[in-house]
Amino acid sequence: MTRWSFASSPLLIALASALWLAAAVLSFLQWRRRGGGKLTFALEFLRLIVIAAICVALLKPEIVHEIRQTDPPHVAVLFDASRSMTTRDIPLGEGKVATRTEWLEQKRAAKFWSPLEAKGRVTVEDFSKAAAENETARGEEGTDLDAALDQVAQRGGNLKAVLVLTDGDWNIGKSPASAATKLRARNVPTYTVAVGSDRPLPDLELQHVTTPAYGLPGEQISIPFKIQSRLPRDVTTTVKLESPHGPGATKAVTIPAFSQIQDSLSWAPNEPGDYTLTMKLPVEKDEALADNNEQTFRIAIRNETLNVLVVDSAPRWEYRYLRNALQRDPGVSVQTLLLHPGIKPGEGRDYIQTFPATKEAISKFDVVFIGDVGVGEGELKTEDLELIKGLVEQQGSGLVFLPGARGRELSLAGSPLGDLLPVEFDEAKAQGDGLPNESHLLLTSEGKGHLLTMLAADETTNAGIWKNLPGFYWSAAVKKNRPGSEVLAVHSSLRNAFGRVPVLVTRPHGNGKVLFMGTDGAWRWRRGVEDKYHYRFWGQVVRWMAHQRHLAAGERIRVSFSPEDPRTGDTVLLLATVLDASGFPVERGNVAAKIRAPNGGTERVELASVPGGWGVFRGEFVARAGGKYKLGVTNEGGGQSLETELFVAQPTREKIGQPANFGALREIADITNGASGGVADLEAIVKKIALLPEPKPVEKRLRLWSEWWTGASVLGLLALYWTGRKLAGMI
Repeated sequence: MTRWSFASSPLLIALASALWLAAAVLSFLQWRRRGGGKLTFALEFLRLIVIAAICVALLKPEIVHEIRQTDPPHVAVLFDASRSMTTRDIPLGEGKVATRTEWLEQKRAAKFWSPLEAKGRVTVEDFSKAAAENETARGEEGTDLDAALDQVAQRGGNLKAVLVLTDGDWNIGKSPASAATKLRARNVPTYTVAVGSDRPLPDLELQHVTTPAYGLPGEQISIPFKIQSRLPRDVTTTVKLESPHGPGATKAVTIPAFSQIQDSLSWAPNEPGDYTLTMKLPVEKDEALADNNEQTFRIAIRNETLNVLVVDSAPRWEYRYLRNALQRDPGVSVQTLLLHPGIKPGEGRDYIQTFPATKEAISKFDVVFIGDVGVGEGELKTEDLELIKGLVEQQGSGLVFLPGARGRELSLAGSPLGDLLPVEFDEAKAQGDGLPNESHLLLTSEGKGHLLTMLAADETTNAGIWKNLPGFYWSAAVKKNRPGSEVLAVHSSLRNAFGRVPVLVTRPHGNGKVLFMGTDGAWRWRRGVEDKYHYRFWGQVVRWMAHQRHLAAGERIRVSFSPEDPRTGDTVLLLATVLDASGFPVERGNVAAKIRAPNGGTERVELASVPGGWGVFRGEFVARAGGKYKLGVTNEGGGQSLETELFVAQPTREKIGQPANFGALREIADITNGASGGVADLEAIVKKIALLPEPKPVEKRLRLWSEWWTGASVLGLLALYWTGRKLAGMI
């Protein structure tokens, strides 16, 4: 059916008609005044046509073509089949509680939509189920509510209404308001039923556990965790880490009501191997969910020999006991350089006579200790310090400053190592601060849970150990820590304008780490306990600093990646250190990484050479999917290659135990002029849909007044009119 429509008021129509009649009278008078004639009549008639066209356009004429539906009215019923629907929060009476999925299946079996079938066709379908099934291939799991509604809107047909039964937990895709706007444009109301409770279930949830890629025997491994409480009370409990081989670990925590805490516990494996660990949170008696209180993960513990270089100028007690601790560590290979200004260097087992003077000679060291030694005759050269700086910056080695009473560390402040120092020295006290009474290290809030300071399995015991450790009498004169550093311990007695004097300070630099130990009294920790704490502390220092360099190592090639525990969407930085057959760093090479994603897709990343001549090549890629990645790094010109694995964590979008999103579902219903409710309102909503009138015919409108060719036609007629007047000599 086709008809005309004018979007104008009667007054405007009357005004346009009067205007045209007035123009007609004036045209007639003009024709008579010019003595009649066919040409004048034609011009005046043309002018009346132009005026008529303008008047009609002002009335906004439209040609309306109505398309009546021959198909029966259609109601689409959408069921949410995502993982969040397994939340158990639908009361059934008599103390029974069903999951959201179980409630939907009960309603599906009862065919609650039967009253709608009497007036048309009903289709029932699930959404978000395919996304969960294809989680491995797609690299994501979630609910795309917008896509579900958009697919219905695009199908066409005689769509009468849409009924959505979901918890409203849309977590991927666009806002469902976008698809709701399209349904509104088609005059299709959308009705939503929020399946689930609007309040979270009483629960404790162990949300997140991350682990390093590997560990070493005897290393203190930090395992972070996050706990979300939805209980109306504070909870004091103990997080347990269980290992099938050897001891586990525990951590006492207090979780405030309706809050979240982040913490970590330390675990020290004794033997190499592949460990499957389980972190558990005891189930409280008033928890509604007991299946989210533990997580299982894997970590590889392997034997690695860490190469350490110790440089000092005098055989002081700190130097002697440090050297003994490192020599007796089965995972450490130590070389020492004892420089005596004025006499020859120290000799003996594991002693070297000169500082490693080339990049290839120093590249093997994972950690370098700089004691009470500086720049000068018979000590270190500027070239030596440049090598140490490059080793830390580019190859990710660790550097430890151990100052002494000679005060030679002050000469390093203006050297190439000045930028690496975590502290600023007080140059007025070159010999440091000596006190007649014993002082102690006080752990800061950052130091209480740091890997370097964990001398016990839990923080409470650890705090007691540090409190009772023998103190010291001398410390380096320090003004303050430098920006970007982290103070782990301060002086118990000394203060200055900046606060307590920092004694144990760490700072990242380039790809490596730097540690400053501002006292030479750590050897006194042996009193009464022998090597227990002294050996453990320095063993942890070496392993913590060398960790990044040993993520993956092969013959003449070493690869590290950052972050070590990436999540989907993270940009992963790859650093490859490549050495030739003689141990020299490869300055130029065609180094590339072949990355195989969990879904089988591959990507090639070219690694660019980092300036400096340390054989370091850099590249990056984006981890777009969760799972295990296989990395193959090859120097195609030199034959060096290495294969390793990288696990990318996939965020859990579909969370069990979250309350239903009533607000989002009400918004969808309001946009489309529908209605929303909870599980108790399902029957009432079905009745509302059944009472809906038949869908109106679809109208296609041709708006003549706004078409481009309408304006072009008027301009053409005007051009013809004025051209005629010119030819007739009327201008």
